[in-house]
Amino acid sequence: MTFEQLLQGAEVLSRNGNPPVSGLEYDSRLVKPGDLFVAIRGESSDGNGFIDKAIAAGAVAIVSDSATEKPRSGVAWAQVSHGRRALARLSANFYRRPAERLSITGITGTNGKSTAAFLVESILAAADRKSVLVGTIEYHVVEKILPAQHTTPEALDLNRILSEALGNGATEAVMEVSSHALAQERVYGIPFDVAVFTNLTRDHLDYHHTMEEYFAAKQVLFQGCGTDAPRAAVINIEDEYGQRLVQVSRERSAEVLTYGLALGDFHAERTEITSRCTRFDLVTPAGTIPVVSPLIGRVNVFNVIAAAAAAYARGCKQEAIVKGIENLRRVPGRFERVDCNQPFTVVVDYAHTDDALRNLITLAREFVRQAGRGSRVITVFGCGGDRDRAKRPLMGEAAGRGSDFVILTSDNPRSEDPLDIINDAMVGLQRTGTKYTVEVDRRAAIAMAVAEAGPGDIVLIAGKGHEKEQITREGSRPFDDVEVAQQALHAAGYSCEAANAAAGKNA
Repeated sequence: MTFEQLLQGAEVLSRNGNPPVSGLEYDSRLVKPGDLFVAIRGESSDGNGFIDKAIAAGAVAIVSDSATEKPRSGVAWAQVSHGRRALARLSANFYRRPAERLSITGITGTNGKSTAAFLVESILAAADRKSVLVGTIEYHVVEKILPAQHTTPEALDLNRILSEALGNGATEAVMEVSSHALAQERVYGIPFDVAVFTNLTRDHLDYHHTMEEYFAAKQVLFQGCGTDAPRAAVINIEDEYGQRLVQVSRERSAEVLTYGLALGDFHAERTEITSRCTRFDLVTPAGTIPVVSPLIGRVNVFNVIAAAAAAYARGCKQEAIVKGIENLRRVPGRFERVDCNQPFTVVVDYAHTDDALRNLITLAREFVRQAGRGSRVITVFGCGGDRDRAKRPLMGEAAGRGSDFVILTSDNPRSEDPLDIINDAMVGLQRTGTKYTVEVDRRAAIAMAVAEAGPGDIVLIAGKGHEKEQITREGSRPFDDVEVAQQALHAAGYSCEAANAAAGKNA
């Protein structure tokens, strides 16, 4: 492909040269001879500072979003007005516009994106459709699982994934679309057929600054990012921001489908939540259908309804919706049980906002109420470093309000002192009067919770969920809450191997 062919559709201010290009990169460390290097001003670094390094590595063409950088001799050059938009256009051109050949469902919101995405993927599979999933936990490219670097990858990586999926027979894509990705235009030029909004609660205000800015970023998915608006919008009508988004979407989308627990085109009736499954009647525009999900809790009723509405918008029939919901038995790090034949329940969950923590503890409270015998909720949680400090006391209060005992620990402190983060959260926790202790070491905190638990109790390990590392000022180190919990249970005398063997026999 030539330099001119790659530039088609990009907002080019000036250009020269037209060499053949064999590859495309935005990271100078990955440039190979024959590549084009896209130099982008980022949040923390400026790719324009690495242009000469890219040329030394063999780049034959440079695309820069800097007005001060001068063309280098011996290489083709283009100046663009917006680096990330240019990267998106060039990436789509390089991979022959794979997004335009897939039917894409995009899911955005503060909570529930991952579970809803896994559910939509499962329903599409039940409808005999091949799909690619891109999200927070991992990427699924037909039958291959790849580690997720970002919830929504950069445009080049995204187009590469979509192209590979297309080559393996995929016809559908399911994407979690983060507010960061929308604000940074990583999905610029991606045509979404269906857009889903789950909810909006306080998160990422270290980046967006205000809830209005946060909402404005989410809204882009429903307006179109360098494309027409989605054909269909699926919106949680029981969320105050969702109600606002309905009005916006009705002006732009051909079809708006609302959902909620009790309100909307899709909602639930006769809900029954047990320790093993969730049952309810799903009311849809095409009639009412009984559904059973292995995913438990009120929040998962929301997730199931959102996914069913999205699948309905994609033309899936009721049989596939029912089957797909029933087939999805777990989502990594989302109310994930750790079973070592212990007489109490241990759950790992990604809850990392006050709203998500409140929902998680409410569900746990229902379980211990059913168990009786004075059973308790024991919660292990921490707050992320280098993130919105104002939500820390809110998380502390949410943990204290529903728990019987709280162990306040580290999450990913990043560059901050873990004790400073803990002190911020402790302000809210102390308001509740709930018994608590502080253990900075997360591994020790999990072991303490296991040692504290008795028959019928539930231990919640919140905040990191599916994550496989802990980030501190010393760097990243392997850390998996599920694995650490298993080790703590094993050290306490319980047999994870026997529990896993029994689970496999009964599957």
